[in-house]
Parts: sequence; C-alpha cells; structure tokens
Amino acid sequence: MAWRGWLNRMRFREKVVLVAGGTGGLGRAVSLAFLGEGAKVLVTYQKDPEFSALQKASGVNPSIAGYKLDATDPAAVDALVEGIVAQHGRLDVLVNAVGGYAGGMKLWELDAKLFDRMLALNLRSGFVLSRAAAKVMLKQRSGAILNVSGKAALDHAAGAAAYAASKAAALALVDSLAADLKGSGVRVNSILPSIIDTEANRKAMPAANFAKWPKPEDIARVILFLSSDDAKVIHGAAIPVYGDD
Repeated sequence: MAWRGWLNRMRFREKVVLVAGGTGGLGRAVSLAFLGEGAKVLVTYQKDPEFSALQKASGVNPSIAGYKLDATDPAAVDALVEGIVAQHGRLDVLVNAVGGYAGGMKLWELDAKLFDRMLALNLRSGFVLSRAAAKVMLKQRSGAILNVSGKAALDHAAGAAAYAASKAAALALVDSLAADLKGSGVRVNSILPSIIDTEANRKAMPAANFAKWPKPEDIARVILFLSSDDAKVIHGAAIPVYGDD
C-alpha cells in the first residue's frame, strides 16, 4: 500500500543525525537523503558557499543546521557533540564523510606535509568524531556510526601511498571500534566507495568513463540503510560500493 511506502521513507523521523563533511560531493547527498526521511540533520562544513548551496537544495528546511569547524580538532568536536545533546537530548547517527585525496606521485616524491594532511582528513577525523559520538551513544545504549573509507583501503594502487595508507588505517580504526562496542547497542560500519561521480572528480579526470562511477545518491541510500533499524544485525562490516568499476 502507498502508506507503507511513505512510512518507509520516514525511517529517521525524530532522529538526530550528524553528517560531518555534510556539504561535500557525497556529504550533500547524504544530508539531503536523511532530511527526506524526516531526520534532524546537523552538518559540519568548511566552506560557507557549500552550506548555502545545501540550504537552498533543501528548500531552506528548518530541520537542517550547519556548524563550521575543523572535524580533526578534538576540542571543537567534543563541544559540538555536547551542544547537540544539550539541545536535542540525543545523537542517533554519525556519518563521517570528511576526507581528501592526493595521488599521482611515487612514495619518494611525496611531501611529508601532504602525507600528514591525508592522515588528518581520512583517519584523524574518524577518530575524533567517533570517540565523541561513542561516548554519547554508549550512555543511550543505541546509535549508529558510519565511516566513509574507500576502495583504496584494500586496493593499494601505485602513486597513492598516502591516500591508501590513510584509508586502510581508517578501516582498521573502525573495525577495532566495532569490536569495542560489541553488545553495547551501538553499531559501527564502514563503506568503501570507488571513485564517486562528483563534479570535482569529473573535472579532475575528464577522460574517465563517468558511467562506471557510483553516484552520490546511490551511496547515500546505502548509508541510510546501514544507519537504520533495517540494518540492526550489521555491525563491524565494510561494505563495498564500487558501481561498475
């Protein structure tokens, strides 16, 4: 019946969802998907125009709020999560879509500062965000944490040492966190996208076959499923989302 379909689209009604990096190519699709299913969506961002674009795309939905902060800063993230709980009483879902890419150079050509940047964006962000969220969710005895790693966590291509190492470490971090949280009521999973079909990636690789890349909206559906009660038996998983790649 039609009403059953409507109920299914509102799986996150009255849920509080934090999408870190919620205005980027993938994060924006995730934020809008949660909004579409009734969630109160809180996003972190770095660039004001990106948050403005998200607000516009949402129809200036009052259920979305943004916080400009560095998601690798423990003090800033702890304060944000504490503020969310003070205002809303809970935190039901954390999605970490913060990340960055650097490649095309041999290991001996890699600048140490760039290596550290990859570790900060792709690994440290997950540590800082998950640590803050887990403390709250443990008290609730419920919640879902979803970290965006990447295909590179398993497929270590030439010229991508820093990126692959950071994504592999992020996967290990979340896997260990899942073991820590076993039986607590808090679920933790990773997804492993290949190259995502975003405007930035198309500009960076204009000769590529975009049809093979997974779309942000399709990945967002996977994230919502893993964050929902429909996936209550999935914990400690790493889900590949490669499209046709």
